Amino acid sequence: MQNQITFQFISEPGDVNYGGKVHGGAVMKWIDQTAYACATSWAEGYCVTLYVGGIRFFKPIHIGDLVKIVARVIYTGNTSIHISCDVFSRKITEHKFIKTTHCVIVFVAVNEKGESKPSKKWEPHTDHEIALEKYAIRLMELRKGIEQEMKPFLENYF
Repeated sequence: MQNQITFQFISEPGDVNYGGKVHGGAVMKWIDQTAYACATSWAEGYCVTLYVGGIRFFKPIHIGDLVKIVARVIYTGNTSIHISCDVFSRKITEHKFIKTTHCVIVFVAVNEKGESKPSKKWEPHTDHEIALEKYAIRLMELRKGIEQEMKPFLENYF
């Protein structure tokens, strides 16, 4: 069973921001699309985004660069599917991709009524996969603290 999907394409002039580089919002859209494809392939059905966290932009992407986005399942809970997304880019004339962005997105598989449904269990096999699963578990623990901090601001004050 495949736990990874890769998208590749060329960044376009419509993706540019005021600084002349690819807009962060465009990168986030690409990440969401790739991660969604990975999660729904794993779940063999519709998924919804539960959490996007720790998005980190390392390097800019230039217009006309070849962009590669790798989304992989790194942990599954009872209903959740944790996807690691890495974005890479390179000039078309070069051969080496450079990592530009990283984040983890959590999806939940849902049934026809929009209710969460059990996720298939993902089992890590390589040392790298085991490290990614531990990373996902550490991030879950950190999110609990973040949720506590955010709780007073999640209520409707307006």
